[in-house]
Amino acid sequence: MAHRKAFSLQRLWPTERPRLTPGDVWGGLAAMLVAFPAAIAFGVTVYGAVAPSYAAYGALAGIVGVVVMGLVASWLGGTERLISAPCAPAAAVLSAFAIQMVQRGDSPDLIVLMLVVIGMLAGLMQAGLGLIGLGGLIKYIPYPVVSGYLTGVGLIIIGSQIPRLLGAPDTLRWWEALRDPAIWDWRALAIGLMTALVATGAQRVTKKVPGIILGILAGLLAYGLFALFDPSLRVLPGNSLVIGSLAIAGDGFLSLLVTRWSGISHLGFGLIAGMLGVALTLAALLSIDTLKTCVVLDQLTRSRHEPNRELVGQGIANMGSNALGGLSGAGQMGATLVGLNSGSESRMAGVMAGVFALAAALLFSAFFAWIPVSTLAGILVVIGFRMIDRAPLQFLRARATVLDFGVVATVVAVALTSSLIAASAAGVALAMVLFVRAQIGSTAVRHKMLLRQSPSSWHRPEAELAILEARGDEAVIFELQGSLFFGNTYQLYTDLEKEISTRSYVIIDLRRVQSIDVTAAHLFNLIRDAIRERGAKLVLSGIQENHPRGRNLHEFLGLNGLWHARSTTVRQFPDLDAAIAWVEDRLLGEAEYSVDGEAPMLLQDMEIFARRKVETLQDLEACMDIRTYQAGDIIYAHGQPGDELYWVRRGSVRLMAQLPLGKRKSVASFGRGDFFGSLAFMDGQPRPNDAVAVTTTELYVLTRAKFNEVTAMHKQLAADLAYAMARTLALRLRRTESKLTMLQEY
Repeated sequence: MAHRKAFSLQRLWPTERPRLTPGDVWGGLAAMLVAFPAAIAFGVTVYGAVAPSYAAYGALAGIVGVVVMGLVASWLGGTERLISAPCAPAAAVLSAFAIQMVQRGDSPDLIVLMLVVIGMLAGLMQAGLGLIGLGGLIKYIPYPVVSGYLTGVGLIIIGSQIPRLLGAPDTLRWWEALRDPAIWDWRALAIGLMTALVATGAQRVTKKVPGIILGILAGLLAYGLFALFDPSLRVLPGNSLVIGSLAIAGDGFLSLLVTRWSGISHLGFGLIAGMLGVALTLAALLSIDTLKTCVVLDQLTRSRHEPNRELVGQGIANMGSNALGGLSGAGQMGATLVGLNSGSESRMAGVMAGVFALAAALLFSAFFAWIPVSTLAGILVVIGFRMIDRAPLQFLRARATVLDFGVVATVVAVALTSSLIAASAAGVALAMVLFVRAQIGSTAVRHKMLLRQSPSSWHRPEAELAILEARGDEAVIFELQGSLFFGNTYQLYTDLEKEISTRSYVIIDLRRVQSIDVTAAHLFNLIRDAIRERGAKLVLSGIQENHPRGRNLHEFLGLNGLWHARSTTVRQFPDLDAAIAWVEDRLLGEAEYSVDGEAPMLLQDMEIFARRKVETLQDLEACMDIRTYQAGDIIYAHGQPGDELYWVRRGSVRLMAQLPLGKRKSVASFGRGDFFGSLAFMDGQPRPNDAVAVTTTELYVLTRAKFNEVTAMHKQLAADLAYAMARTLALRLRRTESKLTMLQEY
């Protein structure tokens, strides 16, 4: 299947050479201005949870994450214009893990190393998901689950930033910080509120400069005003309001890496096994966040991303980022849209975002040390509020969607009380329950008709049509659709039960059935047994043997005991038209169709030539050719000139219409005594379809030239022949019109 198509290692390195354009440069710069400060804020959130003194390490981790994700993920990924950087889901998962480890009493250095290992394991899992072809599964995540997940992440981010926004100790939970104003630092609160207000209201004033940048500048301005009156705010050592020195340059950065990896020997098997669950959660959320952004980007640019290649690129980038002390990341919606609006044209925009981030880190590291912690908290609170999806509130307006709102609420509740991965699992499980509930209340019956309301495409004499009209209530036709499974089999049996007990023939068309489970297969066995007790017939058509989903439905029904070698109760046909024609033959009293003992039909025996003089028919037959075709032979093809008219002496012929993608569909069938090819013969247009011999077939053929000769000799015959053809065509059209009307009523 398409979404399970595995990623090829040969496609890891892009064969195309993206050309750097001015739009990519400006788009990358604009995206960096959004992603860079947010990444620092996410890093401070994660490492600040380890210990307040590690906030600077967190800022450095965010910067490294922006650089590596921009350079590696953009180049190796499968999405043009996508900007990758540290993100909110990573901050939510990793900060929650850090808080848990702190409460357990682990040392800060060990916790930092565990965070790095979790990020690398998550990247490895992401790359693995892409290599086995699971990238396309994002499309199957229900909207209520995604909505609840986004809202849950937003609320977690807001809750984690409230203590920092208030200037309270990071060890406190948000409700503990809120209920004790005595521990608030009013300077931090003022700086954070100024940042949040400007970041939120900036879009109403200007869209040229990202609101996040203006918010940070406002926070710095507020901090500067406080520093004018408090000399302790003019120095970094001992200043709890700012991030502090990042130690990026030269030996400082290298010493941080060496220190971080020196404790790798302390990670035993038990610790690593305990981190696998967190890593899996992180990998799943980063993948969802990235591919969700890719889907939105495709809609905006009318492009198509490669989900599996994107996951491989994201996984490698996350492994590289964490190996260098950076933070995990994903494709970022906000930064991507800013870059797109600034002119991004290719993946080079993401690469340039990484280049600009590296330049900013090297040139302005001293400036970043003075960014207030509450300013970053204010930025994250704004981001958290923007992640809250308010659209599901509309679900409360209608009873039909109240349960969908319940799914959203459940995902949010589980996310806040347990974990994000548990929330996603709970949401998917509830969505599946609601789906099964909806299917149980629906019916798999697409159409239900009596045979007289939907005759076959065989063109029969008027006498036979009268018989079928009188006996047409003895057979019923059911067209099924969708998936037949345990949830809708009871309703299906209820729909079929009355007809099973009264009709001589029950025709069930399975052409539109996509799947059948064991419960539904057992239902067909019950139907067969009930019909066999009455001596009636069960006729099945359109059973898929080469279904796109890979299941052979014919074989599956056989394995469940539907077919019996000695039983004649169940008959199978490739299509519904053939099944209806077989039942019509039974109602007309005809034997099983075979051409072996069938005598060629003469002109005087055909209904269209009834009451014609023998001499006239002899002259007509003398102008005709007699041709024989084997089963499968093409009598005429679509587009050929229509200068011949045909009568069937023996055998059968089927007209096949050409459909897109090289497919064909049967539109009419003709047996002994029928004529065909009259439309093109009468209007002079090319043939509208193909005529194919179903069995060994013998035909009378009258060319236009010979028809003109007959017209000259027997003007009355020509007029009667034209009238008879027109009348027959009118009857056929009326039958077709009645059939279409019946289909529209269901």
